[in-house]
Amino acid sequence: MTMKHLLLVSALILPLSGCVVAVNGSKEARFNEADWRQTQKANLSYINQLTTGTSLVQVMQDLGAPDFTEAFQQGDSSVQVLFYRTHHRRSDGMTTKDECTPLVFSNGRLSGWGEKAYAQL
Repeated sequence: MTMKHLLLVSALILPLSGCVVAVNGSKEARFNEADWRQTQKANLSYINQLTTGTSLVQVMQDLGAPDFTEAFQQGDSSVQVLFYRTHHRRSDGMTTKDECTPLVFSNGRLSGWGEKAYAQL
């Protein structure tokens, strides 16, 4: 994957970082709760099957837009971190990074995931 492709993917996903819709006090809120529960279960199941080297493009095609993103240059490597919701901490109607699993990509390829991989950056 070329740097041009990485920049394009970054430009497409960064505006989506942190988008959350909260609806309270209605039947729709109960539906949304069931929806995020299914989403986080599906995300966790997918992440548990990952292998290093998987492409950023493939993960985004399979999981969709991440809940949060980070991107930066580290030496000669372009690093992107995608955060997908995988567990519940608070019932506040918001998804936060501590409810997500970070997926770390270096030059468009998965180099690791989880808190240990993220802490090594």
